[in-house]
Amino acid sequence: MSTNHIADKVIVITGAGSGFGKLVAEMTSAAGAKVVGADINEAGLTETVEGIRAAGNIAEYLVTDVTDKEQMDRLAAFTVEKFGAVDVLVNNAGIMPLAYFADHASAWRGWDKAIDINIKGVVNGISAVYDQMISQGRGQVVNISSIYGNAGIEGSGVYSATKAAVTTISDSLRIEAKGKIKVTTVKPTGVPGTNLASAVVNEAALLGLVGNRSAHYLSSGAKFASGDLDPAEADPDNVQYWAMTPVELAKSVVYVIDQPWGISISDITVRASGDDYIY
Repeated sequence: MSTNHIADKVIVITGAGSGFGKLVAEMTSAAGAKVVGADINEAGLTETVEGIRAAGNIAEYLVTDVTDKEQMDRLAAFTVEKFGAVDVLVNNAGIMPLAYFADHASAWRGWDKAIDINIKGVVNGISAVYDQMISQGRGQVVNISSIYGNAGIEGSGVYSATKAAVTTISDSLRIEAKGKIKVTTVKPTGVPGTNLASAVVNEAALLGLVGNRSAHYLSSGAKFASGDLDPAEADPDNVQYWAMTPVELAKSVVYVIDQPWGISISDITVRASGDDYIY
Protein backbone atom coordinates (compact mmCIF):
# COMPACT_ATOMS: atom_id res chain seq x y z
CA MET A 1 0.00 0.00 0.00
CA SER A 2 1.57 3.28 -1.11
CA THR A 3 1.40 6.44 0.97
CA ASN A 4 1.49 9.96 -0.41
CA HIS A 5 3.95 12.11 1.52
CA ILE A 6 3.66 15.01 -0.93
CA ALA A 7 0.02 15.93 -0.42
CA ASP A 8 -0.42 19.31 1.29
CA LYS A 9 3.29 20.11 1.33
CA VAL A 10 4.17 23.65 0.26
CA ILE A 11 6.87 23.33 -2.39
CA VAL A 12 8.89 26.19 -3.89
CA ILE A 13 10.58 25.41 -7.21
CA THR A 14 13.04 27.71 -8.94
CA GLY A 15 13.39 27.51 -12.70
CA ALA A 16 9.76 26.39 -12.90
CA GLY A 17 9.01 28.24 -16.13
CA SER A 18 10.28 25.51 -18.42
CA GLY A 19 11.90 22.10 -18.80
CA PHE A 20 12.71 20.05 -15.75
CA GLY A 21 11.45 22.60 -13.20
CA LYS A 22 8.08 22.75 -14.94
CA LEU A 23 7.79 18.97 -14.84
CA VAL A 24 8.55 18.82 -11.12
CA ALA A 25 5.94 21.54 -10.49
CA GLU A 26 3.33 19.63 -12.49
CA MET A 27 4.07 16.28 -10.86
CA THR A 28 4.15 17.50 -7.27
CA SER A 29 1.00 19.58 -7.68
CA ALA A 30 -0.76 16.55 -9.20
CA ALA A 31 0.21 14.66 -6.03
CA GLY A 32 -1.53 17.30 -3.91
CA ALA A 33 1.24 19.78 -3.14
CA LYS A 34 0.74 23.52 -3.04
CA VAL A 35 3.36 24.74 -5.51
CA VAL A 36 5.01 28.12 -5.83
CA GLY A 37 6.95 28.48 -9.05
CA ALA A 38 9.78 30.97 -9.53
CA ASP A 39 11.58 31.96 -12.72
CA ILE A 40 12.79 35.04 -14.57
CA ASN A 41 10.68 33.94 -17.54
CA GLU A 42 7.22 35.29 -16.74
CA ALA A 43 5.59 33.87 -19.87
CA GLY A 44 6.82 30.36 -19.15
CA LEU A 45 6.02 30.66 -15.47
CA THR A 46 2.46 31.78 -16.22
CA GLU A 47 2.03 28.86 -18.60
CA THR A 48 3.22 26.40 -15.95
CA VAL A 49 0.88 27.72 -13.27
CA GLU A 50 -2.13 28.10 -15.55
CA GLY A 51 -1.67 24.50 -16.68
CA ILE A 52 -1.53 23.29 -13.06
CA ARG A 53 -4.67 25.24 -12.17
CA ALA A 54 -6.48 23.99 -15.27
CA ALA A 55 -5.82 20.46 -14.02
CA GLY A 56 -7.57 21.36 -10.76
CA ASN A 57 -4.41 21.65 -8.69
CA ILE A 58 -2.93 24.46 -6.59
CA ALA A 59 -0.13 26.77 -7.69
CA GLU A 60 1.07 30.34 -7.39
CA TYR A 61 4.03 32.05 -8.99
CA LEU A 62 6.36 34.96 -8.51
CA VAL A 63 8.80 36.23 -11.11
CA THR A 64 12.14 35.91 -9.34
CA ASP A 65 15.82 36.25 -10.17
CA VAL A 66 17.62 33.72 -7.97
CA THR A 67 20.83 35.76 -8.11
CA ASP A 68 19.10 38.60 -6.22
CA LYS A 69 18.89 37.85 -2.50
CA GLU A 70 16.12 40.38 -1.89
CA GLN A 71 13.99 38.78 -4.59
CA MET A 72 14.54 35.34 -3.09
CA ASP A 73 13.62 36.64 0.35
CA ARG A 74 10.48 38.09 -1.21
CA LEU A 75 9.69 34.70 -2.76
CA ALA A 76 9.86 33.00 0.63
CA ALA A 77 7.70 35.70 2.24
CA PHE A 78 5.20 35.44 -0.63
CA THR A 79 4.97 31.68 -0.12
CA VAL A 80 4.35 32.00 3.61
CA GLU A 81 1.75 34.70 2.97
CA LYS A 82 -0.10 32.45 0.51
CA PHE A 83 0.21 29.09 2.23
CA GLY A 84 1.54 29.65 5.74
CA ALA A 85 4.71 27.56 5.37
CA VAL A 86 7.62 26.52 3.17
CA ASP A 87 8.01 22.76 3.44
CA VAL A 88 10.30 22.09 0.48
CA LEU A 89 12.62 24.22 -1.63
CA VAL A 90 13.84 22.78 -4.93
CA ASN A 91 16.89 24.79 -6.02
CA ASN A 92 16.59 23.87 -9.68
CA ALA A 93 17.52 27.01 -11.63
CA GLY A 94 20.86 26.61 -13.39
CA ILE A 95 22.78 27.03 -16.64
CA MET A 96 25.54 24.99 -18.30
CA PRO A 97 28.03 27.14 -20.28
CA LEU A 98 30.45 24.38 -21.25
CA ALA A 99 33.63 25.74 -22.81
CA TYR A 100 37.37 25.22 -22.78
CA PHE A 101 39.55 27.78 -21.06
CA ALA A 102 40.85 28.62 -24.53
CA ASP A 103 37.31 29.88 -25.23
CA HIS A 104 37.51 32.46 -22.45
CA ALA A 105 36.85 35.45 -24.72
CA SER A 106 33.45 34.08 -25.72
CA ALA A 107 32.74 32.14 -22.53
CA TRP A 108 33.46 34.52 -19.65
CA ARG A 109 30.00 36.10 -19.57
CA GLY A 110 28.39 32.68 -19.43
CA TRP A 111 30.80 31.59 -16.71
CA ASP A 112 29.99 34.68 -14.66
CA LYS A 113 26.30 33.98 -15.04
CA ALA A 114 26.75 30.33 -14.08
CA ILE A 115 28.58 31.28 -10.90
CA ASP A 116 25.79 33.69 -10.01
CA ILE A 117 22.90 31.33 -10.78
CA ASN A 118 24.35 27.93 -9.89
CA ILE A 119 26.11 28.95 -6.67
CA LYS A 120 24.67 32.25 -5.45
CA GLY A 121 21.18 31.14 -6.44
CA VAL A 122 21.45 28.08 -4.21
CA VAL A 123 22.88 30.09 -1.31
CA ASN A 124 20.17 32.73 -1.70
CA GLY A 125 17.48 30.05 -1.77
CA ILE A 126 18.71 28.37 1.39
CA SER A 127 19.09 31.71 3.15
CA ALA A 128 15.57 32.74 2.17
CA VAL A 129 13.83 29.66 3.61
CA TYR A 130 16.17 28.71 6.45
CA ASP A 131 14.58 30.69 9.30
CA GLN A 132 11.07 29.71 8.25
CA MET A 133 11.93 26.02 8.14
CA ILE A 134 13.67 26.17 11.51
CA SER A 135 10.68 27.94 13.06
CA GLN A 136 8.33 25.34 11.57
CA GLY A 137 10.45 22.57 13.05
CA ARG A 138 10.98 20.85 9.71
CA GLY A 139 11.75 21.40 6.06
CA GLN A 140 13.57 19.98 3.06
CA VAL A 141 16.02 21.55 0.62
CA VAL A 142 16.58 19.73 -2.67
CA ASN A 143 19.64 20.99 -4.54
CA ILE A 144 20.22 20.01 -8.16
CA SER A 145 23.91 19.29 -8.66
CA SER A 146 25.31 17.18 -11.53
CA ILE A 147 27.69 14.34 -12.29
CA TYR A 148 29.77 17.16 -13.80
CA GLY A 149 30.51 18.14 -10.20
CA ASN A 150 32.23 14.82 -9.48
CA ALA A 151 35.56 15.82 -11.04
CA GLY A 152 37.50 18.44 -12.93
CA ILE A 153 36.45 17.60 -16.47
CA GLU A 154 37.94 18.84 -19.73
CA GLY A 155 35.68 21.46 -21.24
CA SER A 156 33.60 22.12 -18.12
CA GLY A 157 35.96 23.59 -15.54
CA VAL A 158 33.70 26.42 -14.41
CA TYR A 159 30.44 24.51 -14.69
CA SER A 160 31.91 21.51 -12.85
CA ALA A 161 33.15 23.85 -10.12
CA THR A 162 29.69 25.34 -9.65
CA LYS A 163 28.12 21.91 -9.30
CA ALA A 164 30.84 20.71 -6.94
CA ALA A 165 30.02 23.80 -4.88
CA VAL A 166 26.36 22.80 -4.79
CA THR A 167 27.33 19.41 -3.35
CA THR A 168 29.59 21.03 -0.73
CA ILE A 169 26.91 23.54 0.25
CA SER A 170 24.40 20.71 0.60
CA ASP A 171 26.73 18.68 2.79
CA SER A 172 27.42 21.65 5.05
CA LEU A 173 23.73 22.46 5.43
CA ARG A 174 22.95 18.83 6.20
CA ILE A 175 25.48 18.80 9.04
CA GLU A 176 24.33 22.13 10.47
CA ALA A 177 20.59 21.43 10.21
CA LYS A 178 20.58 17.81 11.38
CA GLY A 179 17.15 16.84 12.64
CA LYS A 180 15.68 20.15 11.48
CA ILE A 181 16.03 20.39 7.70
CA LYS A 182 16.38 17.43 5.35
CA VAL A 183 18.88 18.06 2.56
CA THR A 184 18.95 16.15 -0.71
CA THR A 185 21.58 16.48 -3.44
CA VAL A 186 20.44 15.26 -6.85
CA LYS A 187 23.13 14.55 -9.45
CA PRO A 188 21.63 13.98 -12.89
CA THR A 189 23.49 12.47 -15.79
CA GLY A 190 23.23 14.12 -19.21
CA VAL A 191 19.54 14.53 -20.02
CA PRO A 192 18.48 15.72 -23.49
CA GLY A 193 15.54 18.09 -23.47
CA THR A 194 16.10 19.97 -20.21
CA ASN A 195 17.18 23.13 -22.08
CA LEU A 196 20.52 23.16 -20.25
CA ALA A 197 22.36 22.69 -23.53
CA SER A 198 21.11 26.09 -24.74
CA ALA A 199 23.87 27.77 -22.70
CA VAL A 200 26.72 25.63 -24.05
CA VAL A 201 29.44 27.85 -25.56
CA ASN A 202 31.50 25.19 -27.36
CA GLU A 203 29.69 21.97 -28.28
CA ALA A 204 33.01 20.10 -28.51
CA ALA A 205 33.29 20.55 -24.74
CA LEU A 206 30.46 18.05 -24.31
CA LEU A 207 32.95 15.29 -25.11
CA GLY A 208 34.91 15.83 -21.89
CA LEU A 209 32.33 13.90 -19.89
CA VAL A 210 32.39 10.85 -22.18
CA GLY A 211 36.16 10.37 -22.47
CA ASN A 212 37.09 7.24 -24.42
CA ARG A 213 33.43 6.59 -25.22
CA SER A 214 33.25 9.58 -27.55
CA ALA A 215 32.86 7.51 -30.75
CA HIS A 216 29.81 5.68 -29.41
CA TYR A 217 28.45 8.88 -27.91
CA LEU A 218 28.65 10.73 -31.22
CA SER A 219 27.16 7.81 -33.14
CA SER A 220 24.26 7.30 -30.74
CA GLY A 221 23.74 11.05 -30.44
CA ALA A 222 23.33 11.40 -34.18
CA LYS A 223 20.87 8.49 -34.25
CA PHE A 224 18.97 9.95 -31.28
CA ALA A 225 18.65 13.29 -33.07
CA SER A 226 17.33 11.65 -36.24
CA GLY A 227 14.98 9.28 -34.43
CA ASP A 228 16.98 6.22 -35.47
CA LEU A 229 18.40 5.18 -32.11
CA ASP A 230 18.89 1.44 -31.63
CA PRO A 231 15.64 0.05 -30.08
CA ALA A 232 17.56 -1.31 -27.09
CA GLU A 233 19.13 2.10 -26.39
CA ALA A 234 15.72 3.74 -26.65
CA ASP A 235 14.00 1.33 -24.24
CA PRO A 236 13.98 2.35 -20.55
CA ASP A 237 13.36 -1.30 -19.66
CA ASN A 238 16.60 -2.33 -21.36
CA VAL A 239 19.96 -2.11 -19.58
CA GLN A 240 21.38 -0.52 -22.75
CA TYR A 241 19.03 2.49 -22.35
CA TRP A 242 21.07 5.44 -23.57
CA ALA A 243 19.28 8.77 -23.01
CA MET A 244 17.16 9.44 -19.96
CA THR A 245 14.23 11.79 -20.45
CA PRO A 246 13.46 14.88 -18.35
CA VAL A 247 10.30 13.11 -17.15
CA GLU A 248 12.36 10.29 -15.64
CA LEU A 249 14.65 12.76 -13.91
CA ALA A 250 11.67 14.69 -12.55
CA LYS A 251 10.22 11.46 -11.16
CA SER A 252 13.43 10.96 -9.19
CA VAL A 253 13.07 14.38 -7.59
CA VAL A 254 9.43 13.67 -6.77
CA TYR A 255 10.62 10.41 -5.19
CA VAL A 256 13.04 12.11 -2.79
CA ILE A 257 10.28 14.50 -1.71
CA ASP A 258 7.73 11.71 -1.35
CA GLN A 259 9.24 10.38 1.87
CA PRO A 260 8.10 10.59 5.48
CA TRP A 261 9.70 13.42 7.41
CA GLY A 262 11.87 10.94 9.30
CA ILE A 263 13.50 9.58 6.13
CA SER A 264 16.04 11.65 4.21
CA ILE A 265 17.44 10.49 0.89
CA SER A 266 20.53 12.61 1.15
CA ASP A 267 22.26 11.91 -2.18
CA ILE A 268 20.98 10.46 -5.42
CA THR A 269 22.68 10.07 -8.80
CA VAL A 270 20.31 9.42 -11.67
CA ARG A 271 21.64 7.82 -14.86
CA ALA A 272 20.50 6.01 -17.95
CA SER A 273 22.11 2.63 -17.37
CA GLY A 274 23.69 2.53 -20.83
CA ASP A 275 24.77 6.15 -21.15
CA ASP A 276 28.31 7.12 -22.15
CA TYR A 277 29.13 9.44 -19.25
CA ILE A 278 32.15 8.17 -17.34
CA TYR A 279 32.08 10.27 -14.13
